[in-house]
Amino acid sequence: MSARRGRTATAATAVSLVVSLVVSLVVSLAACGTDGESAGAGGNASRKGGFTIGLLLPQIQIARWETFDRPLIEKKLKELCDDCTVEYANARGDVATQQQQMNTLITKGVEVLIISAVDFRSLHSSVETAHDAGIEVVAYDGLVDGPISGYVSFDNERVGKLQGEALLKAMGDKADGGQIVMMNGPQTTPTTMAFKRGALSVLEGEVKIGKSYDVQGWKPESANANMVRAIAALGAGNIDGVYAANDALASGVISALRSAGIQPLPPVTGQDADLAALQRILSGEQYMSVYKPFKAEAEAAAEMAVALGRGEELDDISETTVDTPTTKDIPAVLLDPIPVTADNIKDTVIKDGVFTTAQICTPKFESACEKAGLTP
Repeated sequence: MSARRGRTATAATAVSLVVSLVVSLVVSLAACGTDGESAGAGGNASRKGGFTIGLLLPQIQIARWETFDRPLIEKKLKELCDDCTVEYANARGDVATQQQQMNTLITKGVEVLIISAVDFRSLHSSVETAHDAGIEVVAYDGLVDGPISGYVSFDNERVGKLQGEALLKAMGDKADGGQIVMMNGPQTTPTTMAFKRGALSVLEGEVKIGKSYDVQGWKPESANANMVRAIAALGAGNIDGVYAANDALASGVISALRSAGIQPLPPVTGQDADLAALQRILSGEQYMSVYKPFKAEAEAAAEMAVALGRGEELDDISETTVDTPTTKDIPAVLLDPIPVTADNIKDTVIKDGVFTTAQICTPKFESACEKAGLTP
């Protein structure tokens, strides 16, 4: 081989090595992402900058959604991701409206959705569309059908059990074979089905269920109308207790009982620890409610949403998993509900800052508050 040919071959080899090194470096940098981080969950690079989170809540009929859940979620999202944007909408109890709201957010290209569904089955196709678009979905306070990425709620069957146990306790001797009316929520979600299932697991076999109603939309006026019918059918003196699935239904029930002149009022349960319900509990009109620490629930949902938006796993947030008919092993946080009576209002909702003593103990309820040891 001539010296010239040898020098040519050596140069070609050197160029080849340089090209190989450059290609390897480019591939390595691409694999690490733009900020040098390794790829996150689902093969997407971890996102450190801001992104958009959609928040869809189901209704305004129950005070908690706008009073507690929305501001608590938005506050925590801001703390965790200062440059994230929140797109909010409330379906006001309408399934079609919520479907439209979700589809709008999908079209806008949000990265994560936090959804509390009006009807868990109604959003299946929209959840599928979100999944196909690479949008993570966190189901909030109730499961949603379809490929969701996370779930935050309370042990909802336990909510029903706590209500049933409290009702039996309040009924005293009448709990042995007495007659009750059940005012359930709409049986359109696993959550509301769990309330009813939990209550029945305690009540069946202990009391006679004279009438049972499933109230669509959690409307107090519907609960009132149903209670009027129950009183007419069973007799004013033959109702020993009322299982009301939440405080809105309890208000309608109590109004009907009072209009019928029933005294003393039979014990009535509730849920959500609404301000008006706490005042009814102190005045003796409603026996109990169930307090669900909204702050812990809201913050867990926000943590899930931000983690998913950054391409991170939920192992450090979720405590267990749940299944739906369409999705298995969904990372979940299930919080403990707390029964509230006149005896522990101070140690629950007031202690947690949900309401102040001054908010609860207005002049109308001053004497009842003093009796319960509450002073503004």
